[in-house]
Amino acid sequence: MSNWEGVSEFVAVAEAESFTAAAKRLGISTAQVSRQVGALEARLAVKLFYRTTRKVTITDTGQIYYIHCRQVLDGLAEAERAISDLHQTPKGRLNLTAPVTYGENRIAPLVNDFVARYPVLDVNLNLTNQMLDLVAEGYDLAIRLGQLEDSSMMAKRLASRAHHVCASPGYLAVHGAPHTLSELDRHNCLQGTAGNWRFQEGGKVRHIRVTGNLRCNSGSSLVDAARKGIGIIQLPDYYVDAELRSGRLVSMLDAYRAPDDGIWAIYPHNRHLSPKVRLLIDHLGEALG
Repeated sequence: MSNWEGVSEFVAVAEAESFTAAAKRLGISTAQVSRQVGALEARLAVKLFYRTTRKVTITDTGQIYYIHCRQVLDGLAEAERAISDLHQTPKGRLNLTAPVTYGENRIAPLVNDFVARYPVLDVNLNLTNQMLDLVAEGYDLAIRLGQLEDSSMMAKRLASRAHHVCASPGYLAVHGAPHTLSELDRHNCLQGTAGNWRFQEGGKVRHIRVTGNLRCNSGSSLVDAARKGIGIIQLPDYYVDAELRSGRLVSMLDAYRAPDDGIWAIYPHNRHLSPKVRLLIDHLGEALG
């Protein structure tokens, strides 16, 4: 007897609480369902149901077996859908959201490439720094940076981001470069929305409160200020990579750099992703990773 024989019939009876109803669901005879479940019980040497003329009740042992069998059948159905999706072209509307600057610099060009590859898609990309409710507002996908807070969502890590402490050669020529975290007190540290900077020292993450004469919620504006020699900044790599490569900014305190943050694709907690969402996540992961 195959290990699969009787499993579908058993699960159907457990869920319908009736051999007759299970037979109707499966499109076979009640006698066949009864034979398959009986043979399964004999093979396992356990009683899966209590049977009376009026009622079928699952046993404690049967309940444990049902939980595992249900997972197996769900996994088989998921595998069949995944194979079927390989032959489907993504179509329909796809709603996604991403942070403004990262979205403009990294996500939007990749989404444009995706739309060019699948022109029948109708894509709505909303760039915003607000934490939108994906389910309530009808979004299929969101790009989030850093630490994730919403555990009700599924998440896939697409890439990482590093934070750099930088200043212009002109600033360093006048003020010198800090070589330890304690030396930051002597420098003009230009701040974004956070009042402290994140580092790692001795294997532990440290948050250092910094001060300066300029605060701005725009990373691009802080980069401009640093280029002009006003002070030191700490920003993610996608703000400063080009500046560091050109020499307009110089990276410092690299030995104290905190562990990289994650860049995530998050989506509502569904067992099965539609082809359009799955393919877009794969496309972004390949390009960003």
